Amino acid sequence: MFRNVSLLIVTIAMFATSLWAQDPADRQVFFGEQHMHTQNSFDGFTVAPHQTWEDAFRYGMGEPITLASNGVTIQRRTPYDFVAITDHSEYYGVLKQLTDPDDPLSQSEFAKGFTAGIIGGDTEAAAKYVSGLIGTLLTNNPMPEYITPDLLTGNWAKFVKTADEFYKPGEFTTLYAYEWTSIPNGQNMHRNVFFRETPATVPFSSFDSQNPEDLWTYLEVQRNAGIQTFAVPHNSNVSDGWMFSPNKFHGGPIDTRYAKRRQLNEPLFEIAQTKGQSDAHPVLSPNDEFAEFEIFSNMINVGMPSAVKYGFYRQALADGMKYEAQLGFNPFKHGLVGGADFHSGYQGNEEWGFQGAHGTVDDTPEKRLNEAPSPSGEPNPIVSSAATAAVWADENTREGIFDAMARRETYGTSGTLIRLRLFAGWGFTAADLDGDDWASKGYADGVPMGQDMPAMPAGATAPTIMVKAMKDPESGNLDRIQIIKVWSDSRTGAPHEHIFDVALSDGRTVAANGSVPPVGSTVDVSTATYTNDIGDPALSAVWTDPDFDASVPTAYYVRVLEIPTPRWSTYDAARNNLPLPTIVPPTIQERAWSSPVWYTPAK
Repeated sequence: MFRNVSLLIVTIAMFATSLWAQDPADRQVFFGEQHMHTQNSFDGFTVAPHQTWEDAFRYGMGEPITLASNGVTIQRRTPYDFVAITDHSEYYGVLKQLTDPDDPLSQSEFAKGFTAGIIGGDTEAAAKYVSGLIGTLLTNNPMPEYITPDLLTGNWAKFVKTADEFYKPGEFTTLYAYEWTSIPNGQNMHRNVFFRETPATVPFSSFDSQNPEDLWTYLEVQRNAGIQTFAVPHNSNVSDGWMFSPNKFHGGPIDTRYAKRRQLNEPLFEIAQTKGQSDAHPVLSPNDEFAEFEIFSNMINVGMPSAVKYGFYRQALADGMKYEAQLGFNPFKHGLVGGADFHSGYQGNEEWGFQGAHGTVDDTPEKRLNEAPSPSGEPNPIVSSAATAAVWADENTREGIFDAMARRETYGTSGTLIRLRLFAGWGFTAADLDGDDWASKGYADGVPMGQDMPAMPAGATAPTIMVKAMKDPESGNLDRIQIIKVWSDSRTGAPHEHIFDVALSDGRTVAANGSVPPVGSTVDVSTATYTNDIGDPALSAVWTDPDFDASVPTAYYVRVLEIPTPRWSTYDAARNNLPLPTIVPPTIQERAWSSPVWYTPAK
């Protein structure tokens, strides 16, 4: 359905070199992980001290592994095509050295106390030392003996060696990556850093600088040295409004240089992960009936609500086009991926197989389903399962995956493996969509997700988008395909959005007032079961914008919804005869979000 064969020369977008490749219409979708942690992250070690790089890669490949925290053996139903392990560059790999009696680092008083708490089971001591370590990130005041260049370079080299051992080009790709973890006062500014076929010698840490602009300098220096790299920001929903702020890190409004550098260095954004989704919020999108989805409100480790304004992607889409009109560059021109951010050494995107995201913190059903209020009165957050990254790539190799990410031909899902492809142009028809060569037509006469619309030709009246989606074979049927249109008010700069239901299952139609009957639900929450008696296994559409204004910069992206299925918390409750939690819904409508296409008026 998605294939056509021929050969041509493809110029890969941003950062990539020219090379012989398949016809882009023959690209395949590959699913994987672009954000997870093992014992080599400082916080990963404190909650899952025995989960290794090897465990993570084996699980991604579809092999069984045993979680050391609870002794449960787990195995994916559907292997991933690629995995990036993104351990924190802060104290990278060091904590396991503190507990190794043969390592000189273990002889310090801090190391002895830390070991007694983490390994010896002294929970009070463990809490003290873990809190102290996290505090060094919040205040950017590291313990200098544990961040020496030799330690960081040596442990990073061990990771690179392990990634190379598990790399099977064409079958399973292990990406070179790590996380830069800027978190001033709990405000999440994290970025995952990726390298193409050659890694840097040493990662850049937030102990070097908490300022994203300094991270971009590091990336630019690497590229000047021939090492292709970019960064992916994540968790804007808990950034306290910093991720998409109108101001720079050290104050003052975004300027042309900032906008240009951010667009160059950050082609993607992580739309969802275990700490919730960052697409939309009901406060910002009150007319979106599906915006109330996997909301995670509190900033990390500080127990305070995160600001909603400037914390969500959809608003940033509109703001980015406003800045482009003013400054010449769009600082928020991000395509989309999903991720896990699990610290348990595995990628838990399958709701039915969820075993917790944070090791000993949630390694039993009782811990995971606990919604008792914290001392501050906030309910204990019941986290989301892992999200998933999907890329349309020429091949399943480091170069292929990286290049697809760099050109933004990607999408994110809430964990499900929905197949989604779209093209935007100026004259697509239903006949184009139904043809066997629809992808060839899409590339020839339009652009795929993540790209700028071609110039508006004479005689054209509005953009047309053709889109196809197929269900995950292991998950629910599809409910609908929606196109989300985003723009800024030409006078005030205020963000605007309109959601169009363009393909509906079960013969439903859009009413005159724009409403759509719900797809219904077959979920039995008492047994955590459902049937695919509703919904459709595949949906498609060709859509033309009915309200197009050629003078207004506009972005379009697709959201595909599944029918309701049991949330992981419902599976857990049913399996273990425990009460259903009340602070999260018992069902979930899994979804996929495409990277946008952007229309810019001719100057």
